[in-house]
Amino acid sequence: MSKQKNILVHTTGWVLFLVIPILFSPAPGLSMDMFGKGYMQRELVACALLIGYFYLNTNILLQQFYFDRKYTLYILIIIGCFIVTTMVPFLLFQIHPPPPPDGGGGPMPRKPEEGSILFEFGHNLFRFSVVTFVSLTLKISNRWKQAEQEKLNAELSYLKAQINPHFLFNTLNSIYSLAIQKSDVTPSAVVKLSSMMRYVVSESNRDFVPLDKELSYIRNYVELQQLRFGEAVQLLFFVHGNAGSSKIAPLILIPFVENAFKHGVNAEDSSCIKISIDIDNSELRLEVFNNKVFVRREEEKSGLGIENTRGRLQLLYPNRHSLVITDTEESFSVLLTIRLT
Repeated sequence: MSKQKNILVHTTGWVLFLVIPILFSPAPGLSMDMFGKGYMQRELVACALLIGYFYLNTNILLQQFYFDRKYTLYILIIIGCFIVTTMVPFLLFQIHPPPPPDGGGGPMPRKPEEGSILFEFGHNLFRFSVVTFVSLTLKISNRWKQAEQEKLNAELSYLKAQINPHFLFNTLNSIYSLAIQKSDVTPSAVVKLSSMMRYVVSESNRDFVPLDKELSYIRNYVELQQLRFGEAVQLLFFVHGNAGSSKIAPLILIPFVENAFKHGVNAEDSSCIKISIDIDNSELRLEVFNNKVFVRREEEKSGLGIENTRGRLQLLYPNRHSLVITDTEESFSVLLTIRLT
């Protein structure tokens, strides 16, 4: 939704929201006199406070407390907002029963609780609940849309990265050299490349995939890179633990592995890459280390950026992951921990 359209929708919604107390005002007829009534002033102030609460909840409270699973603190703050939005209009505009008619007979019939604080709490509860529900629904919807967009960007970026000529030509040249030598590993290399292409094209469009498939993709990637660079890189690659039935967001680990090969391999320099994946029950721990070597400028632009992946982790694993990146002049290391589903 464009910015102009979004502003129009919000403005229209709030105008309708402010019209509600006018339509249901106890004052007979619609006239300017009704805005001088204590009831109407109280209602308009209450609506204005609810509008402010809506944006406070949408932009701050949900983000910092609800989605970080600080539910108790979030509920307490919401209760406090409800009390404030109810008490402020009540204290600013007191409503008193009308005087008795000229003919006597006592005051006009009036609900005994109307105008009391208990009545105002009950009167404001429905509107406050609606505003809270709408803000929560919109925020969840926006987060899902953002997650889907990030996921789509990741899929497209990886599709381009893995099927670009630079990757394919180097890998195919390595396989061609093996075929010329009639190496026994040639069929295996072809199968690995085919499996990687199939995973990127067909599996990466899912929300979550079996962890063993993601690990298989990483193994194939590492082995093909090892095939490509040969003894030019000192490579240590370990996977410990059992994937079991755990699932993980597709292509969430490979950016850190790809980054190590992108910035840590050069035939003219001493290259060292260490990759370790440990799985313990529902927790996955990824450690990647590479020493920095000189790389060509065009190679630095390939692949998916670390920042994109950091954003995906925030969206897909809020409060369920830890990412520590250590970047020095000589080396680059990553320590990622994820609580799996």
